[in-house]
Amino acid sequence: MQYRQLGKTGLKLSVVSYGAASLGNEYGNLDASAGIRSLYVALDGGVNFIDTSPYYGRTLSEEMLGKAFKEIPRDHFILGTKCGRYDVDKFDFSAERVTRSVDESLKRMRVDYLDIIQCHDIEFGNLDQVANESLPALRNLVKIGKVRFIGVTGFPLKIFRYVLERTELDCMLSYCHYSLNNTSLLGLIPFLKKKNAGIMNASPFSERLLTRQPLPEWHHAPPELRAACKRAVDFCDSKGVDIASLAIQFCVANPDITTSVAGTVNPENMKNILKWIEQPLDYELLAQVQKLLEPVKNILWPVGKPENSDDLNAGL
Repeated sequence: MQYRQLGKTGLKLSVVSYGAASLGNEYGNLDASAGIRSLYVALDGGVNFIDTSPYYGRTLSEEMLGKAFKEIPRDHFILGTKCGRYDVDKFDFSAERVTRSVDESLKRMRVDYLDIIQCHDIEFGNLDQVANESLPALRNLVKIGKVRFIGVTGFPLKIFRYVLERTELDCMLSYCHYSLNNTSLLGLIPFLKKKNAGIMNASPFSERLLTRQPLPEWHHAPPELRAACKRAVDFCDSKGVDIASLAIQFCVANPDITTSVAGTVNPENMKNILKWIEQPLDYELLAQVQKLLEPVKNILWPVGKPENSDDLNAGL
């Protein structure tokens, strides 16, 4: 397992992290005992960062982790969760709520501190409130030892620039913006590095578009993107390759990205991920797949409040 430093935090994260959204049954078919085994497989394989949120399964993910952590010494993992989002349309980034959220997460997961806390999906909130109220409240929790580092997560790329132009962040987490079909995060990386913000990439499989698995009902990808990714999946299958292996290898190959968050409740899938990242990237196959995906490269969809969404035709 390779490890990379997260910005200026001093934390060294495994290049693949354990995404616990699946433990919240966000993708369906949750087998609780298998899910916990998948976490143990990840940790045994060198994964040291776990990413979750009270939103995942509406606290189910954190509760599942709390059960799993009874068997794991606290110094064996780096833990990150989120605050501010609690249901599909329930957001609260007030200082009082994010502070209380941290206490609730600590209790659910049965831990004394969080390594990372991030405001979750801030494009649905008021970005000025996040910068001027939420993050200062979380900084206060750093001072008293409940939290070590703070950041924000979200979908539109412009939200990260907006917040970082107004306050400091230790890290950020972007999803669906660095994968085989979308590399738009590349345009923001120089700015993030200048600000010393650690870079975390989620959804290396584009929320299952780059896998053989069925898409969740809530997936927002437009039809042309779904169709193109399906062609790429079938093409890799014809070569005897699971496209998921190429997808995760592509993500971890970028040294500017500290970690890519990959979630599964299937222990065998986790074993495969750990195996794939140790194998060399097939650049010839990568070029062929990227050519197939070129017509839909960087296609996205609007997420969050209109004023916070990226102009999908203008890039950064």
